[in-house]
Amino acid sequence: MLDLHCHMLPAIDDGAQDLDTALEMARTAVADGINLVACTPHIYPGLYENRAGDILAAVDTFRERLQEAGISLEITFGADIQLIPELLYNLDCRSFPTLHGSRYFLFEPPHHVAPLHFSELLFDVLSGGYVPIITHPERLTWLDDDHYHWFVDAVRCGAWLQLTSGSVVGRFGRGPRYWAERMLDDGIVHILATDAHDTEHRPPFLAEGRDAAAAWVGSEEAQRLVVGRPQLVVDDQSTDTLPLPPGLTGQASCSAMGLQTHKGWLRRLLGRGG
Repeated sequence: MLDLHCHMLPAIDDGAQDLDTALEMARTAVADGINLVACTPHIYPGLYENRAGDILAAVDTFRERLQEAGISLEITFGADIQLIPELLYNLDCRSFPTLHGSRYFLFEPPHHVAPLHFSELLFDVLSGGYVPIITHPERLTWLDDDHYHWFVDAVRCGAWLQLTSGSVVGRFGRGPRYWAERMLDDGIVHILATDAHDTEHRPPFLAEGRDAAAAWVGSEEAQRLVVGRPQLVVDDQSTDTLPLPPGLTGQASCSAMGLQTHKGWLRRLLGRGG
């Protein structure tokens, strides 16, 4: 399995706080059946001022520590990028890293406040040739029935959704589990990832989420959530290389639906009515 969202790099954000913790997380991931981890520290201006060069250097150093410890885990780079107005600019100038240098990147909405410019940023990066992978929408405290369609419309226009593996088995409580199961049942989820931060409270367990997801989408699609599509990202292949999530099969694409649909979707996301 491939885990494309993990805070394993030591002492760079709120994930692993030291090398020993990071190495133990790596051992846990390997034992769970994970063979590749994207180390994706937060980029959150004003709080975590990480940049691509620093992250790549930290990944190179950690790779050496893994080899010295005899841990057979492949790692690559990325970042958990908070929505900011300068997002596209920072992607274009490579200050913010994409996943493994691909067209795909982790796109993190605010946890507690619905973002005012979600739609503009989404369209900016999509039109710029990137594929935003919206991280852990099921855990956002502002997610409700009124906002759920934001994410349905987003994936229909080309964004991807990533659920946290632990959400599917209830590690984050009843609310996130409900939304995770609803998104899986609606067939709009592209990948699962651990979003691991430590070995105790948020460990890198991916197999349990895959197995739980299979009850909603079947074993073949569950495998795509943790192997097929993550590998597609690492290989920087087109989004149509593998079958779409089941709820998107046969849906018209955003471009196919025309400019008027774009405008209507933008108005809805901005709360300006139809």
